[in-house]
Amino acid sequence: MEYIKNRFFEKASKCITEYQRLKTEHGNKVIANITMEQVLSGMKGMPCLITDTSKLDAQEGIRFRGYSIPELREKLPRLRPEGEPLPEGLFYLMLIGELPEREDVLNISKDWATRAYVPQHVFDVIDAMPKISRPMTQFSAAIISMATDSIFQKAYRTGVNKKYYWDTTYEDVMNLIARLPRIAAYIYRRIYHNDDHIEPDPRLDWAGNLAHMMGHDSDEVKRLLRLYMVIHSDHEGGNVSAHATHLVGSALSNPYYAFGAGMLGLAGPLHGYANQEVIHWIFEMIQSLDTEEPTDEQIASYIKKTLEEGRVVPGYGHAVLRQTDPRFTAQQEFAAKYVKDDNLINIVNQIYRVAPPILEETGKIKNPWPNVDAFSGALLYHYGIKEYNFYTVMFGVSRSLGVLASLIVDRLYGLPIERPSSFTLGGFREMVEGKNAKGSC
Repeated sequence: MEYIKNRFFEKASKCITEYQRLKTEHGNKVIANITMEQVLSGMKGMPCLITDTSKLDAQEGIRFRGYSIPELREKLPRLRPEGEPLPEGLFYLMLIGELPEREDVLNISKDWATRAYVPQHVFDVIDAMPKISRPMTQFSAAIISMATDSIFQKAYRTGVNKKYYWDTTYEDVMNLIARLPRIAAYIYRRIYHNDDHIEPDPRLDWAGNLAHMMGHDSDEVKRLLRLYMVIHSDHEGGNVSAHATHLVGSALSNPYYAFGAGMLGLAGPLHGYANQEVIHWIFEMIQSLDTEEPTDEQIASYIKKTLEEGRVVPGYGHAVLRQTDPRFTAQQEFAAKYVKDDNLINIVNQIYRVAPPILEETGKIKNPWPNVDAFSGALLYHYGIKEYNFYTVMFGVSRSLGVLASLIVDRLYGLPIERPSSFTLGGFREMVEGKNAKGSC
């Protein structure tokens, strides 16, 4: 809807002046001391990105425009009073910076429904790939193939003024987000249901339509997917999928290219693929212990065995958080409210009791607490979405909300191409030990 676009510009354009003022008046001010450990361990904690949509605090967890997950579940509009908030409302909040009214959210749903048409060549690209191709491989290829429709790309080639880059980026982003449930469901039905596809229902909300097209039409699954899409949508700007989207977008690559890059990052086992690893590890444990109802002692023994083999316990630990992930807690509360005596969920809760003390005792793990991946797969599995190789695609659909809202803001601010400096290992050694330092590199 145009009024959403206009409201975004009205609110966000006020920040352009502030961005320029900070750059001009404080460009030479030192704001952080960077340690060699940060350089050599993945740049963790370096303050070097602007991301307005969300912020991750080590103790409090994720906040979206200042709102915690419990606050979002209370304040964002929903279809029914007892349901979960609609992801459309979180997108509005991340984009505009204020809580939406119910009418705003319903209008975004309608807008995305009108934009959800997927060109035939996208399905042709998917169908040209072997069905044994990883779901994320098919998903990423489909996203890139839609770049033929990029409004931003066409405008850039005709010489549009850079102060209007945000406008065509907005159009691409809205089209892309609208199409993702259709593409994801098409891949799901292609791989797991013998190409028996289900057409979208424009009367449904964004997450509800995804459940419908996947073939899970119950109110319970739709409710779960609304929660899933909200809590997986963003995690500030430094995680791989968000940073990759921002980085590629900074080269003025169109939103399809930028988001495709983000999804290739999400597919890594240290990022979004972890939700699959959790379920695989639990099933591996059940098989190894030869019981579907392991005791706490048996789980503890298997965790220690996993660590002794030099592996990690998937779903535990986080680069930033130093507490239980609030996204884990939200899903745990959802399960406690709606799920009665599910064996897999019971095991997830057992692991939550058993794992942290063991991980803490090693002295090598900064955060022994569970992250979002520790619970998400068990809930999806309970509600019949048992194809856990597909879980990362669902994660990707959700993550589009945050990283693409950020991309629009990037273009409005006119952020430059990202180009940090790099040095050889020897160069860093000289920085800390001097030019006469000894070393083999």
